[in-house]
Amino acid sequence: MATITLGGNEISTSGSLPEVGSQAPDFQLLDSDLNTKTLNDFKGKRLVLNIFPSIDTDTCATSVKNFNKRATELDNTAVLCISRDTPFAQKRFASDEDIENVTNLSDVITGEFGKNYGLEMTSGPLSGFHSRAVVVLDEEGKVIYNQQVGEIADEPDYLSALKSLL
Repeated sequence: MATITLGGNEISTSGSLPEVGSQAPDFQLLDSDLNTKTLNDFKGKRLVLNIFPSIDTDTCATSVKNFNKRATELDNTAVLCISRDTPFAQKRFASDEDIENVTNLSDVITGEFGKNYGLEMTSGPLSGFHSRAVVVLDEEGKVIYNQQVGEIADEPDYLSALKSLL
């Protein structure tokens, strides 16, 4: 279990992020067209998992926009933006903000992704939502970088995440 904060108030998560060097847990998430996506669908690509509570908050929206901008510079890499938002909300946001370089995926149905990756918040006003985190995977699905953002209102360390791909 990790302890993070929201406005300085402590919040617990369901576990810890997958460790560097470990195989990432598989997942089943919905894309904006309601198709199920799994880790295997991205096999052979490096993945940046940008995970956050809700697309409808400033910091979350900023992280998607920043990764969308930087994704065009990445070879053989997909950026997956994952939250508990509905696919409809994610699609609306992508359309409104001209988001074309990342893939939005929803964990709204089961929440299993958040549990399996140890980042579901289990206390506080956002209980049940994902905490803010970045997990980077190599072409074989092994974790090469992870960051559990300590304060939910803070942005992730984009540069460190992207440097792990060099």
